[in-house]
Amino acid sequence: MSDANTATPTLTIGDKTHPIDNLSDLAKAQLANLQIVDAEIQRLQQQLGIAQVARETFLATLQTEFAKLG
Repeated sequence: MSDANTATPTLTIGDKTHPIDNLSDLAKAQLANLQIVDAEIQRLQQQLGIAQVARETFLATLQTEFAKLG
């Protein structure tokens, strides 16, 4: 018995939408790969943000030290 309120998961690329259950095993594997890569990109963007803040802090400290030299 299916619940009428349960939506079938779909994937839309461009102007085409397909139920995920209808995708081939290869397509499902590629979808999983995309999800993994997207998560890694997000993680790397966070790491880049941390590195940029650290760089700004190092530069500010260096500028302070230069100012002490005259």
